[in-house]
Amino acid sequence: MQDYRVISADSHVVESPDLWEKWIDPRFKDRAPRVVKRPGFATAKGTWESDFWVAGGMQTSAFGFLSQAGVRYEDAENITFQGSWEDVPKGAYDPHAMIPALEEDGVWGAIIQPTQGLSWYRMREEESDLLSAICRGWNDYVADFCTAYPDRLKGIAMLNVDDVNDACAELERCAGLGLAGAFIPEYPVGDRPYGHAMYERLWETAEKLRIPLLLHVFTTRPNIPGCRITADESEMTAADIVTIEHWVQFSLADMIFNGVFDRHPNLKVGSVEHEAAWIPHLWHRMDFMYAERLEMVGGYRSERGLLPSETWKANIFTEFMEDPIGIKMHEVLGVDSLMWGNDYPHAESTWPKSKEFLDEAFTGQSEEVRRKITSENAAKMYGFW
Repeated sequence: MQDYRVISADSHVVESPDLWEKWIDPRFKDRAPRVVKRPGFATAKGTWESDFWVAGGMQTSAFGFLSQAGVRYEDAENITFQGSWEDVPKGAYDPHAMIPALEEDGVWGAIIQPTQGLSWYRMREEESDLLSAICRGWNDYVADFCTAYPDRLKGIAMLNVDDVNDACAELERCAGLGLAGAFIPEYPVGDRPYGHAMYERLWETAEKLRIPLLLHVFTTRPNIPGCRITADESEMTAADIVTIEHWVQFSLADMIFNGVFDRHPNLKVGSVEHEAAWIPHLWHRMDFMYAERLEMVGGYRSERGLLPSETWKANIFTEFMEDPIGIKMHEVLGVDSLMWGNDYPHAESTWPKSKEFLDEAFTGQSEEVRRKITSENAAKMYGFW
């Protein structure tokens, strides 16, 4: 019998068309993200006018897919990237409507993340100042959003790490706003991966503030060799989507093999929405390279005497949505490192049938395992209680 509060470690706001107009630094208002109506694209069911976000020479997806929670259960063929603001449910942008929507799903509290905001990480490096302003605007907005229910909603900041000193200053400001974590791109600017020494102050700052840094799916910076992830997700292919773990794998392995967690043993970093079952195989590959290919890992040796997989277990956590195999592997992955999220209000969300999904996914697992993954781990990481 469930006697605990379920927390979604991965839920989202769908930003209103005037969000950045209201919250961005006035110096950037003329360049701020805005919504425009444009013809959609041809589908089997036709083409219709949709609302698209535009900024910095980019166009992102329209509102459809990103606000269609529940449609997968009603008629999956109606899921579409096309759509207008008028179609977005109120629970996706109003905290007073979000709480009842979460309760309908059997969820008590949630980690609140951006939707379109994540797309702006694909903004050109020449527009880095605008990206930083967009991040600051989001941070002020989400801090305000969560004040409606501060015990049940915890906001996640956005950081642009192109300028590390600026990112550190913003992270310190976000700590003052009460935000519970901060996104950094899952892969930064191409020639400056996270093993680069330039990020040392960022790791130091996050560790000092005890704020976890999160790497969310589809947040690569632009012009990464071999990466076809674009701001407009409708342009991506099935192959792009089913191999999305590649970029976070590289970033986390790069941090491990460059000693980031040896120098910052209390730093916490999270993989968000990349699911979990792939992780043990990556551990095996890293440990093999560490043990038998010394030259290929640049002579790296852990100052803590840990294998790469052990470093991962000590410092990296995983937020997943729909990975029953990953749940079955919790003894390997470490049950304390796993957190579940319903991804409300996106089309792939398990809302409003999360309880049914969890009942099936946790079949054969103990109540303690389910409680940790769906409640206690997120509560501890993000300060719910």
